[in-house]
Amino acid sequence: MKVLIVTPTYNEAKNIVLLHQLVRSECVETKPDILVVDSASPDGTARVVRQLQQSDPNLFLLEQKAKLGLGRAYLDGMTWALAKDYDCLITMDADISHHPKYINELIHASKEHELVIGSRYAKGGKLENWPRYRLFLSQFANGYARILTGLPFHDLTSGFQCFRISLLRKILRYNIHTEGYAFLVELKFLSILQQATFEEIPIIFTDRTYGDSKISKRVIGESMLFVMKLASQRGRVKQILASMGSPT
Repeated sequence: MKVLIVTPTYNEAKNIVLLHQLVRSECVETKPDILVVDSASPDGTARVVRQLQQSDPNLFLLEQKAKLGLGRAYLDGMTWALAKDYDCLITMDADISHHPKYINELIHASKEHELVIGSRYAKGGKLENWPRYRLFLSQFANGYARILTGLPFHDLTSGFQCFRISLLRKILRYNIHTEGYAFLVELKFLSILQQATFEEIPIIFTDRTYGDSKISKRVIGESMLFVMKLASQRGRVKQILASMGSPT
């Protein structure tokens, strides 16, 4: 199985070397390719990646001309992957909050499922080193989105996901314009519209050590509005899940 990891970066020069090392040490057997989609980081993230490429022919770099947002970075990476011969694509953060030790589990589960999610809120998953207010907001946002949309996932805003390329081809037929958390929810919503089989793998999510979160208050607000918009599709989601025999 040929797998590509896509990780967007903006000012992740301090993290990208460690991420690369961990992926290569944790995934000796699966040997995924890595695509870094850098959004014109002023800290020289792209330069660091080019240095790493000198000793790793399976590390790739896609440079955007400006900071265009998480959704655009992932879409550019996905489009790049569809032109190759990959079987699966994994999305993950570059700040080590998504630990590479879970990658092999995602790949293994993707043999049976079209979408596999690294879940903080599935049984056995948790968040570590988060302030209480952030933990409350994250739990509230997921519960709020799950209730309004009827989507069956415990972790709707997880960015640690493994898609079969065949599913991505179907999803990318839609015009996706959302950003941030809304983008992550929309990918899962479109997966259900395609009646994709899915599984959630529990993970321990640890807050970043270096750098700052890139999600702004504006993006969070837009994400909440998008979830409200999806509420009108709740009945459709329930019908699809019922036809699949999936729990709601």
